[in-house]
Amino acid sequence: MREFDYRRADDVSGAVALLDADPDARYLGGGTNLVDLMKNGVERPARLVDVRGLPLDRIEPADGGGLRIGATVTNSDLAAHPGIRGDYPALAQAVLAGASGQLRNMATVGGNLLQRTRCGYFTDVTKPCNKRAPGSGCPALEGEHHNHAILGASDHCVAVHPSDMGVALTAFDAVVAYETADGPGELPLADFYLPVGDTPHRETALPPGALITHVTLPPAPVAARSRYRKVRERASYAFAIGSVAAALDIGGGVVRQSRLAFGAVASRPWRAHAAERVLNGAPATAEYFAAAADAELAAARPLPDNGYKVTLMRNLVVAVLSELAEETAR
Repeated sequence: MREFDYRRADDVSGAVALLDADPDARYLGGGTNLVDLMKNGVERPARLVDVRGLPLDRIEPADGGGLRIGATVTNSDLAAHPGIRGDYPALAQAVLAGASGQLRNMATVGGNLLQRTRCGYFTDVTKPCNKRAPGSGCPALEGEHHNHAILGASDHCVAVHPSDMGVALTAFDAVVAYETADGPGELPLADFYLPVGDTPHRETALPPGALITHVTLPPAPVAARSRYRKVRERASYAFAIGSVAAALDIGGGVVRQSRLAFGAVASRPWRAHAAERVLNGAPATAEYFAAAADAELAAARPLPDNGYKVTLMRNLVVAVLSELAEETAR
């Protein structure tokens, strides 16, 4: 591992100033992804700025309703919070579906959103990778890609984003707040992650040196009846090969409102707007749930070895929405 400087930030402005003074610096939260990448040689920061001691570890009511989640709140504390479990249960389920208990005790909300892909070509510095070394190529296109993207990919990158938490936050229209040397800013999570295009190394719309300070969940009554379902290749903790965060508001057998987001199918958590348009105002039946899934997956462009994800996601959407509909009918 490359030798690096370590600084512990005393306040938000101090943390931002430390990073602003050194473009090769990185913020350190729980380190559950960054430290691994440093060991592999993927990340080589000259300085780590430890932000775990900053007063960003609370979950509080947000102005106008909803919840404000500090960037250094651990995944474990987020999943256990009564307001999350009661008003946004899919988010608690998504967090608990990720990693192990020990990792969740360390990992932070801000770090979870900024984690890098687990694509084997990205994490192996002996291999080319446009995300790690722009212009070097994407060997996954013709190599190992069984768990790669079927939506929103390009000829430059087909890696998927690994976050479970991000899928639920995307379904509930979360907003990311940050601080820079020029002042604060906000980004809806829908705009937070950049399309792959021909610049897969540019992953988020955060300004250089920005420190995530908190994530706001707006009030969403529909979220109280929500569910997160993750499919993985082993029962113990593993990254998803497909996941769904869903919420339904049903009245008189008709879907009045829906929220739907997919995970492990694109370079970012994927909000399923086409599926929602089919669902809203439609009968809450398996037939229409399948039609909604088909509408979203019509844009899928699978590779030779990951076409199974189209069928998997279709079945997953129908199963999760059917469970929510049955729960509403009780």
